Amino acid sequence: MSPIAENKKAHFNYLIEERFEAGIVLEGWEVKAVRSGQVQLTDGYVVIRDGELFLIGCRINPLRTASTHVRPEADRTKKLLMHKDEIRRLVGKVEQKGYTLVPLNLHYKAGRVKADIALAKGKQLHDKRETEKKRDWEREKGRLMRHKVSSNPKE
Repeated sequence: MSPIAENKKAHFNYLIEERFEAGIVLEGWEVKAVRSGQVQLTDGYVVIRDGELFLIGCRINPLRTASTHVRPEADRTKKLLMHKDEIRRLVGKVEQKGYTLVPLNLHYKAGRVKADIALAKGKQLHDKRETEKKRDWEREKGRLMRHKVSSNPKE
């Protein structure tokens, strides 16, 4: 599983409950652009319409070499592919208060582009602050450990 694009804000803004893998319907020019890394996932979200999943806000920038007869649309809504029973289960969870579907990353699996989506709950402001404090402490701890090791060379 080689990652293509990641939504780094997802873990900061949401508490991830469950992860799912979904196929994604792409046009030819989009596949070429994805292979060259022209994908942005940070503002993306997943909606459910008529029992189907759609990825909105995933930006795929067209290549300059896109053919002339195709009109590339960077912010096109993309359909996600999952089994009906999985989608029904997700619909039940999303209808509960506070749950949402968030794309985590795009990756290759057996030559196909797949999307990891997560069932998540939005974090409150105090939870985000707590996450930031933990991250800062981990960074500071690493800095202290490196400093301690470099200042005390082993004999």
